Amino acid sequence: MINREAQAEIVTLMQEFPAVGLLGPRQVGKTTLAETIAALFSPEPIYLDLENPSDQAKLSDPEDYFERNKGTLIILDEIQRVPELFQVLRGVIDRRRRQGLKHGQFLILGSASLDLLKQSSETLAGRIAYKELSGFNATEVAPKDSNQQDLLWLRGGFPDSFLAKTDEASLRWRLNFISTYLERDVPQFGGRIPAVTLRRLWTMLAHNQGGQLNMAQLGANLDVTIPTTKRYLELLEDLLLIRAIRPWFGNIGKRLVKAPKIYIRDSGIVHALLNLTTVDDILGHPVVGASWEAFIVENLISCLPIGVTPWFYRTAAGAEIDLVIEKNAKRKYAIEIKRSLAPTVSKGFYLGCEDIGATHQYVVYPGKEKFTIGKNITAMPLLDMMEELRSINK
Repeated sequence: MINREAQAEIVTLMQEFPAVGLLGPRQVGKTTLAETIAALFSPEPIYLDLENPSDQAKLSDPEDYFERNKGTLIILDEIQRVPELFQVLRGVIDRRRRQGLKHGQFLILGSASLDLLKQSSETLAGRIAYKELSGFNATEVAPKDSNQQDLLWLRGGFPDSFLAKTDEASLRWRLNFISTYLERDVPQFGGRIPAVTLRRLWTMLAHNQGGQLNMAQLGANLDVTIPTTKRYLELLEDLLLIRAIRPWFGNIGKRLVKAPKIYIRDSGIVHALLNLTTVDDILGHPVVGASWEAFIVENLISCLPIGVTPWFYRTAAGAEIDLVIEKNAKRKYAIEIKRSLAPTVSKGFYLGCEDIGATHQYVVYPGKEKFTIGKNITAMPLLDMMEELRSINK
């Protein structure tokens, strides 16, 4: 199962930029997508896995290797393993530009955002475009099928987890995935971070899915300092495993909350950390509402056009909006998320919409029909809301 939308977007970027960076956590399908894209190119692209010593050895003299394969797309997987390549790529791209070769030269795959971006932003500014790849979303696996949508919610979007034969097999895959990250990837990126401490942090975040960040409380529960807690959270965010959504701010004279909301990005990982095997397990657990909200938020963010930032809104007076999508002053979306077939909105949502001047007001719920709630608020299914956001630039 290939993300055709992401594939089309990457191919377009490759027609405009010398290098394209495809970012996403391990096992999310970057290599599979890259292989599908490679099949569209002639001559046949070269794929180098930089975790493989033999592929690394081919780049012992990278400038010579790239020169000998000029005119061929080169795919560099897990490039953060060889960060010194970024400086070489800059020289190669600039030299080829002078020779008239301007796009479609390198496809770079990476499993960490900040580390990769930090390296490339200093050397490849104006020469590279980025695309972040999430797991499967509802559009890909659940068109008009609520059972598939619930399965995606339960198992999450990692392909091997979602496509597992049974819920038990899916859970085993996710538990192994968590252990692999803790034992292999975290030491690679984060130095000496105790795996047991990071697992505790990850589990605490799962219990408080979508909650506002309280750094002091997290640090106290982990028995570490606030700076150390901050470093652990930044690492999980850099590895594209959690998402911090900042509060919307504007000059509106209100006492706004300042702490971000923290989500574990993949709902299946949340359920694995809490040992929830089936949908019934989730429905009987206190995390059900927060897990559903985070699942919807991640799906909606996955279809936002480039340059559109998600926020949330909350004031000390009780005004609250789950998700704020702001294109400009004329297109400001307020989105409430409900796990109910008969959704209603609170007074806080109305107050929040008034505060921010929302031009579009929606409630996303698990049903199949669109209908109006109160004044100017439309309740709609997830897939319809995703389509609405995709067209935000039109």
